[in-house]
Amino acid sequence: MRFDELYPFVIEQLKLHLAKQLTYHNALHTEQVVAMAIEIGAHERLTEDEMLLVKTAALLHDVGFLDSHLNHEETSCQYAKKWLPDYGYSAEQIDQVAAIILATKIPQNPQNLLAKIVCDADLSYLGSNEYYSRAALLEQELRSLGLLQAKHDWNQVQLTFISSHKYFTEYALKSFEPLKQEHLEQIRVLTQSTSPHSKRQDLIQQFRDALLMIIGAALAAIALDGFLVPNHFFDGGITGMALLLHESTHINLGLLLILLNLPLMIIGYFMVSLRFAIRMGLAVLLLAGILQIIPTIALTHDKLLISLFGGVFLGTGVGLVMRAGAALDGIEVVALYTLRRSSFTITEIILGINILIFSIAAFKFGLETALYSILTYFAATRCIDYVVEGIQAYTGVTIISSKSEVIKYQLVNTMGKGITIYKGERGFLPGKYGISSDCDIIFTVITRLELRRLKNLIAEIDPAAFVFANTIKETSGGVVKRIKHH
Repeated sequence: MRFDELYPFVIEQLKLHLAKQLTYHNALHTEQVVAMAIEIGAHERLTEDEMLLVKTAALLHDVGFLDSHLNHEETSCQYAKKWLPDYGYSAEQIDQVAAIILATKIPQNPQNLLAKIVCDADLSYLGSNEYYSRAALLEQELRSLGLLQAKHDWNQVQLTFISSHKYFTEYALKSFEPLKQEHLEQIRVLTQSTSPHSKRQDLIQQFRDALLMIIGAALAAIALDGFLVPNHFFDGGITGMALLLHESTHINLGLLLILLNLPLMIIGYFMVSLRFAIRMGLAVLLLAGILQIIPTIALTHDKLLISLFGGVFLGTGVGLVMRAGAALDGIEVVALYTLRRSSFTITEIILGINILIFSIAAFKFGLETALYSILTYFAATRCIDYVVEGIQAYTGVTIISSKSEVIKYQLVNTMGKGITIYKGERGFLPGKYGISSDCDIIFTVITRLELRRLKNLIAEIDPAAFVFANTIKETSGGVVKRIKHH
């Protein structure tokens, strides 16, 4: 048996001819299974001939994917019978290899030690530190092949599969089973999001978001119809543009807000998410509707009070809508879009837009009006910051958790974020100073529109996780601007 000649031939065939959508069942997977089969076989003290049979079966167990993913084990056996005679394998040895390959078919059914070794090597990733990265590749492959529909919950699929899986060899039970059970528990936590209790919690959260959106839109409408519009004051951002156009053309303010924010909702869909775009649209429509209902009556004519309280009401309203995962003013969406096409920071872009707005206001309505409007904008901005807990355009989030692997997986594959991992130690508690353990410290950068979603995700995985955030003035490079659709 000339395995050393067979190995490079098979690997080359897999690298050259496997379909591109096979992101999991590829040459790398085969190389890993062969290496693991050798490791387990050495622990089981196989003879030289037995080890050759195990390595050969591991090498050929997925070559059937060269033809099709359907019944690939049977096809792999056909390849074995076609190729192995040319490499010095006898008919009896080929039959043994074929029997081992067939044992890897799910559900696995090994009848002897050699088959048990290859079966355990094939699914060793379930109990390894590479589980989440390999599982993500498998999910991608199954979806591309149409074997996993969009409606199927991957976590539930994995939960069912891992719950029914078992290792057969002593080495695998000792080396992989403990970590596999940890992964199983972590996935069980994730699938709780589809439980009846979680659905009730989702309904409650949706009700809270809707209430925040209604209150926020109402406060913003009061600021506009009670303070700014009747006194010809302005704000910054898209709202400021709408106010300028309203004063110049007398077109309905609600209609202007809808028209100016509509293209930003479309941009928000591509740069943030569909859910954000829909919520933003609902918030703007709600504001426009309330503006139509309440009368435009000046609550005060004191310019200082107009500036301060107009800004407070407007900023509080915008902040509450942001807490609900939406936006009343698409200025940040404009900034994110422009950021990708220029060297300016988000702060510089927003500042530039507002300078233009207030300059036009000063030219058309007088310097005093423009200066008071700047004060309104400042008050609104401070209130927004207060309502959304001081979070600016970008926020650095550090997470320390005993369930760091599953949090890393969700950050990358659910939220589409880039992460950086620091190696550290956790523990050192009062009274238990000598007790500590190694841990991964996760750092990621998000936008403030994503903060609530991130908190909810971490709370579902590990309510005891230590999380802290800090303001980042500007960023460049990396993966910080796009949220996966959800």
